[in-house]
Amino acid sequence: MNPLYCYESLHHNYQKQIKDLKNLNIQDMEKLVSSWFNNKTLPQSYIFPPETRPGNRVIPTCNTIPVVDLSKALAHERTAVVQQILEASQEFGFFQVINHGVSENLVNDTMNVYKEFFELPAEDNAGIYSEDLKRPCRLYTSSPNFNREKVQLWRDSLRLPCHPLKECIKIWPQKPTRYREIVAAYSIEAKKLGLRILELLSEGLGLGSGFFGDKLSESTGDVYGLQVLKDGEWIGVEPLHNAFVVNIGHQLEIISNNKLKSAEHRAVTNSKVARTTAAFFINPSDDCIIEPAKSLIGTDESPVYRAFEFKEFLLNYIYMEGNFEKSVEPFKLHG
Repeated sequence: MNPLYCYESLHHNYQKQIKDLKNLNIQDMEKLVSSWFNNKTLPQSYIFPPETRPGNRVIPTCNTIPVVDLSKALAHERTAVVQQILEASQEFGFFQVINHGVSENLVNDTMNVYKEFFELPAEDNAGIYSEDLKRPCRLYTSSPNFNREKVQLWRDSLRLPCHPLKECIKIWPQKPTRYREIVAAYSIEAKKLGLRILELLSEGLGLGSGFFGDKLSESTGDVYGLQVLKDGEWIGVEPLHNAFVVNIGHQLEIISNNKLKSAEHRAVTNSKVARTTAAFFINPSDDCIIEPAKSLIGTDESPVYRAFEFKEFLLNYIYMEGNFEKSVEPFKLHG
């Protein structure tokens, strides 16, 4: 058989499959909030039961969520900064960082290119829309459990891997034109910042340098909407100019044997303007063993959790629709 013919035939079928996939995805993309949010009526599937709504009650903006000036960690005030991060992680599970070293221009460029991405025509993004949880780079709506949800969330999301960058960037969106260039530069700086914060936190806990290959998330956005549950009450987090919001991930709570706090949080819609948030997660590898650090277990206490692989928790977390208490129950030790 003529090899050139095989190549042409395969190429033609491949193009046809892509065309069919795009046609299918454009139909699927009608699920995206951005495709219909200007409609006069709200779909029933987006209406939460009254008892689960934030309601009309004014949520107070908390002025006590710690704001950490990271520039002081480079000087003689490092010990004080370490203590501030540790206390914030124990009490709130949330804090904001300023003077963090990430260029304000880079942050602005990144947020702008994200907004441009979500404004692209459906046909430009149809190729990356997917409801397959195993697909590393995908555009989706509501949450990873869209088909199982009783009520959908008012949001669209783009999820993509950033490490190793040289490999991951190949599957990122190609539009807008500067997307890959800008987001690559941002992801490098965000990772540096995240690892720097983990080092300070490790120091505060008395653990060795480089101990955490753990979960921390940073986010940036300029529209109010983030709320944190503190002592049974929701409080609002006021976004500071050129600041990153840092929250302690579930794995950090487990490794610290519950000494650190992974706070429940939510984002509520704004009735006047859209809210775009860029979140950067630092996660363990799938086969990383997660367990309480032995040096953090006192002589008069026992480990709260058994050892497990990160992928075990992640699968359970997705299945339990992000409910931490239900997700972690199989890994708790009941003595």
